[in-house]
Amino acid sequence: MHDVIVVGAGSSGCAIAARASEDPNRTVLLLEAGPDYSDLSTLPFDLTNGHNNSYTAHDWKFAHNPTRQREVRFPRGRVTGGSSAVNTAIALRGMPEDFEEWAELSLPEWGWRGVLPAYRRLERDLDFGERDYHGDAGPITIRRYPPSEMSLQHLSFLEAARSLGYPDCPDANDPDGWGAGPQPMNKLGQLRVSCAVGYLAPARVRKNLTIRPETTVLRVLAESGRCTGVEVRNRDGSVEELRAKLVVLSAGAIMTPAILMRSGLGPKEQLERHSIPVVRHMPGVGQNLSDHPALSVTMKPKDPSIIDHDMPIIQTILRYTAEGSDKRNDLQIEMLSFSGKRDQPQFAIAGVLEYQHGRGELVLASADPDAAPVIHQQFCEDETDLKRLVGCYRDVLRFARTKPISDMVENIDFPRGGNPTDDEIAGLVRRFAGSGYHPCGTAKMGVASDDMAVVDQHGRCHGLDGLAVADASIMPFVPRANTNLTAIMIGEKVGEWLRTRPAIYGL
Repeated sequence: MHDVIVVGAGSSGCAIAARASEDPNRTVLLLEAGPDYSDLSTLPFDLTNGHNNSYTAHDWKFAHNPTRQREVRFPRGRVTGGSSAVNTAIALRGMPEDFEEWAELSLPEWGWRGVLPAYRRLERDLDFGERDYHGDAGPITIRRYPPSEMSLQHLSFLEAARSLGYPDCPDANDPDGWGAGPQPMNKLGQLRVSCAVGYLAPARVRKNLTIRPETTVLRVLAESGRCTGVEVRNRDGSVEELRAKLVVLSAGAIMTPAILMRSGLGPKEQLERHSIPVVRHMPGVGQNLSDHPALSVTMKPKDPSIIDHDMPIIQTILRYTAEGSDKRNDLQIEMLSFSGKRDQPQFAIAGVLEYQHGRGELVLASADPDAAPVIHQQFCEDETDLKRLVGCYRDVLRFARTKPISDMVENIDFPRGGNPTDDEIAGLVRRFAGSGYHPCGTAKMGVASDDMAVVDQHGRCHGLDGLAVADASIMPFVPRANTNLTAIMIGEKVGEWLRTRPAIYGL
């Protein structure tokens, strides 16, 4: 019997396990479906290479439908560190207004004043650590590329932004800032500072923390209205039950709702369709899927030698507000140093919708724990989302035609013709919008009277004691930023509650 079982060693789970195990009198078991590299000197290159994502070597092999009648890959990390170990190492915070909106949903712990201490506690900001809204002693190191380390594409992007009238923004995590500048990144040189590196590495020496990799959680166990543990499949194929006073699901916005539904916690009609005994009808599980739709302009350079797939793919960012929008910094534009295949030199500029009104859903394909869930994003079926991403894409095209970027371009490969109308852009968005790989919201926080809420503001599951959820799935909606830092922040908050206020969770 453990005090706490944490399911999933991803961005949130690593933080929770590390913080909760700071109490030497509390035993913590951290379960991970993927492999674990306890000796950081043996980390495979794809996990240390923060210059680009790891797409296949440590992946769940999911697919999703970003738009209707189109299925594409959906990379998610399957390794200690989770997606923080395989992503682009972007360390961007949500906007203060995002969290004020969360607080307005009767979630007062998640207002800006409530989340800022956790953001500060997790980071070691090498550039702005002395500022009162930053931290300088946390486990996740953050820095920004100076101009001397930027590629020609990114220097050109910043110069074009100035020509187009956007202000310089040296710190994209300034709560009041906007404009173009260096992207904050959790990497040192090429090394990606994942949560396995920042949180787990120093915590491994604790005797009260056990890490079990290659252990698949089949379901959570419930008896008489209480979660008593989890059923797992070990690496040798054997199945066993592990007991705990508290189970914390931190398997991510895709696997957390899948585990809940396989456990009989989800929409009744869906569970019955797959012959899963209903433990509790929870219609919100798998619903409310939120993400960042994006679409790129792809260009062929005049000088192919500027394209180097071994250089950082991301170095800069523009955060700004759509025309007529009341959601500050609801759009983002990013230069991509390279795009496509190595033998076809290209680079790209992506336009990203950061505040999403529309929602998708996640459903089970079957009760088989090895069957991937079905993910329908339904991007830009909401007309407000569509209009703003069309405007953002028009702005991306302006960047492509502005010096010095335009001087680098031989031709625009996508969109064909390079000068689409707004109606044509809308058609491209409906067909080709892709994901920022920032899924969240599939087990959202909310008050018990909200039928679609799965957990309360402390992550405690409505109607089932002894079970909590703490990962991107509990976000009410996607924040206006890449979600990794916010997922870590969630782990920080819940981990600190477990350490300092365990009675909240019945410990």
